Amino acid sequence: MLERLSWKRLAFELVLCCLPALLLGALVGHLPWFLLAAVTGLLIWHFHNLLRLSWWLWVDRSMTPPPGRGSWEPLLYGLHQMQMRNRKRRNELGSLIKRFRSGAESLPDAVVLTTEEGAIFWCNGLAQQLLNLRWPDDNGQNILNLLRYPEFSDYLKLRDFSRPLNLVLNSGRHLEFRVMSYSDRQWLIVARDVTQMHQLEGARRNFFANVSHELRTPLTVLQGYLEMLREGEADGALRDKALLTMEEQTQRMGSLVQQLLTLSRIEASPTLDLSESVDIPDMLRQVEQAARSLGPDHQFTFEVEPALKIRGNSEQLRSAVSNLVYNAINHTPAGSHIAVCWQRTPQGARFSVSDDGPGIAAHHLPRLTERFYRVDKARSRQSGGSGLGLAIVKHALSHHDTRLEVESVPGLGSCFSFQIPVRLIDNRTEG
Repeated sequence: MLERLSWKRLAFELVLCCLPALLLGALVGHLPWFLLAAVTGLLIWHFHNLLRLSWWLWVDRSMTPPPGRGSWEPLLYGLHQMQMRNRKRRNELGSLIKRFRSGAESLPDAVVLTTEEGAIFWCNGLAQQLLNLRWPDDNGQNILNLLRYPEFSDYLKLRDFSRPLNLVLNSGRHLEFRVMSYSDRQWLIVARDVTQMHQLEGARRNFFANVSHELRTPLTVLQGYLEMLREGEADGALRDKALLTMEEQTQRMGSLVQQLLTLSRIEASPTLDLSESVDIPDMLRQVEQAARSLGPDHQFTFEVEPALKIRGNSEQLRSAVSNLVYNAINHTPAGSHIAVCWQRTPQGARFSVSDDGPGIAAHHLPRLTERFYRVDKARSRQSGGSGLGLAIVKHALSHHDTRLEVESVPGLGSCFSFQIPVRLIDNRTEG
């Protein structure tokens, strides 16, 4: 309809422009010259409007078009409407892209958008962190030039994305890559950091291997003595020795199972109600009695502030405190001096166990809290140690917003300590 209206207006403008020329030519003569002047004036008017339109489109670029008359009015109005629609579509597309990028930034995975040739045209922040990409500096760069791993290059070239690619970066991170075609000749590359999963899987394998090894030794001893007793080869002193050894091995397995259950129970409770009042001085009195029975050849000094109680979980704190004291007894020779201290400090309340034993080499210190890790494996097995005590201590202390500190000098002794924060000191029972 606008097109028909535009042709009518053009015809009307031509007639309106030529009508005066026809009248003047009929009266005065020189009709061709008057018609030429009229058509020339009409062309100049159209040329003037064309310049105004060009100025608006390329220089002014405002939303409101210049005013138009005659046949230019529907043309300018139509261009204005088209510009409004395009701007609306651009805003919608920009909003959609913004929402997509915002969602991609919130993903726990690295996201990279590339062409099928590998040219990068967007990546999220996690991709910059995990893959060392730089945005927008790497815009247009080929991802194969930035991730120089033969396995990754072959994975993209084969274009068989039915299975993910597991890749170990030079930084030691384990990444799982998935590639999806999401539009014409474009790829969506997603990389997930599975380092912790690999570590947990390795810890699980080591855990079962260690448990199997720890149980295999006493079970082998029990099986050997049972076969000997069944065949009637043991009598008198040998029989008594066999029964005593079997009892010790049974107690060792029972202790291992108990510590495994304790560790499992502590790890299964990531958050605790720390409102319980824990009487650490009374707890240490009981630990002291047990320690003197366990190490009659050791010398003990217990320096305990009698009214210093805290808020926390008594079961877990008892496990932490007793394991540190018993470890000091089990890993120091007879005659060693063990000092246990519980006192208030400006930072809170500090518990420490010091000894003058053989000490621990520096390279062992970072791994002491690992499950089944032993500094002296032969001595630990001889004393019945399972290698779980410090792992229990570590997790119990983490629930009380503190951690185990270890200081040791070979030949001079060791000190195991932790600091309970001020906010967990129970001041209700003081005074």
